[in-house]
Amino acid sequence: MKILVLNAGSSSQKTALFELGAEASVDPVPPLWEGKLDWDGSNEILTVKNSSGKKIHAENPTACGRQVSAEKLLRNLWSGPTAVLKDPAEVQAIGHRIVHGGPDLTQPTIVTPAVHQAIADVSSIAPLHNQAGLQGIDIATKLFPNVPQLAVFDTGFHRTLPLEAKVYAGPYAWYEQGIRRYGFHGINHEYCAHRAAQMLRRDVASLKIITCHLGNGCSLAAIDGGKSIDTTMGFTPLEGLMMGTRSGSIDPGILTHLLRTGVARAEDLDAILNRQSGLLGISGMSSDMRDILAAMQGGNHRAKLAYDLFIHRLCACVGAMAASLKGLDVLVFTAGIGENSPEVRQEVCERLRFLGIAVDQAKNPTSKPDTDLSGEGTVRVLVIGAQEDWAIAQTCARLLS
Repeated sequence: MKILVLNAGSSSQKTALFELGAEASVDPVPPLWEGKLDWDGSNEILTVKNSSGKKIHAENPTACGRQVSAEKLLRNLWSGPTAVLKDPAEVQAIGHRIVHGGPDLTQPTIVTPAVHQAIADVSSIAPLHNQAGLQGIDIATKLFPNVPQLAVFDTGFHRTLPLEAKVYAGPYAWYEQGIRRYGFHGINHEYCAHRAAQMLRRDVASLKIITCHLGNGCSLAAIDGGKSIDTTMGFTPLEGLMMGTRSGSIDPGILTHLLRTGVARAEDLDAILNRQSGLLGISGMSSDMRDILAAMQGGNHRAKLAYDLFIHRLCACVGAMAASLKGLDVLVFTAGIGENSPEVRQEVCERLRFLGIAVDQAKNPTSKPDTDLSGEGTVRVLVIGAQEDWAIAQTCARLLS
C-alpha cells in the first residue's frame, strides 16, 4: 500500500511516500521518496530525494506562491529524476498532519467537506498551521482526486487529559467556550511512548513515561499506561517550555502591563511572544541550540543565559510531569535538540538525578536514535528519533486497509 504523507508547517511543506506491506513493519522504514519545500514569502528552497539516492536541490529567489510551489514539489513523485511512480494513481491513501483539531476532532478521520470545514472553524487558534494543512488537503484533492485522505491531529493524543489538567483557572465559561488545554506534538509523543515500550520489551500499559519533544517548538507529555495525562503546551503551542523563538509560559500580567503602558499593541504581542522570544530573544543571536552552544564556548554571556533558562524551565517542567504521573519509569528525548544535543541531555539528567535519572556518560556524547542511554539510575533514559510521517502512514494503513 503506497501512502503519501503531507506535513504542512507555517513556512514549510514536508512530504513523504511510504510503502507498507501486508504486515506493517514494527520498526520505522525509510520512505521511498521525500521532499521538502521551505520559503519565507519571496524565496523557496526545494529538496527532493528518493530511496535510490537521486536528489534535487534548487533555490528559487522568486517564489510563485505556496500552492503552486507545493504542487511542483509533489509532481516530482512521477516526473523528473527522482520519480518513483509511473502515475499519481498509484498512491492509495494520503495522510495529513493537522495541528489543531479543536474540541471535536480528536481521532484520525477521513476528510469530508464537513471535516474540512471543521478544521477551518478552529483555524483561529492555530491560523498559520491549520490553513497550511487545509491547503495541503486542497492540493492533494487536485492532484489525486480519487484517493482517500485522512486527517491526523496533533492535538488528538491529548484527548485523554483529565479535567484538572485541561481546564484553566479562569472563569468556567472559558471551558464551555472551548478555551482549554489542548496540547500539541501529540503524534510524536504517542509514537515515542509506543517505541519506548517496544525498545524496552514492555507493555506500554505498564509504563509511566515522560516524552521530551525538544526542537524549535518544545513540549513535554506525561504518559501513563499509553495515555496522555498532562502536557506543557496549552490552548496554543505558545505555553510551557522556552523554545527557539517562543517565550513559553510567562506571567500574563506582563502582557496587560505592555498594553496598558502603550509599549505594545495587541497586534504586536503575537510577534513578540512567538517570533522574538525564547532562545533568540534572550541570546540576541540565534534560535538554534547549536549556535547557542558554540557561542557559549566563545564566552557569550547572553548565549549562556539563554541556555541556562532553557535548562531551568525544562527541568522544572519534567518535575511537574513526574508529579502528575506519581512516579517515572522512562524519560525520552526526541526531536532536533533532544536527539542531537548531548549537552542538554547530560545537564537535564544531572539536575534530575534525585528522581533516579542518570545517563550513561560513555554513550551519551555519540548516541544516535534509537538508543538506550540509561545510567545507574532507576529511570530508563532513551533517545528516540521523531517519526511523525511514519506514524501517520501507519495510521492510514490501519484505518484504510
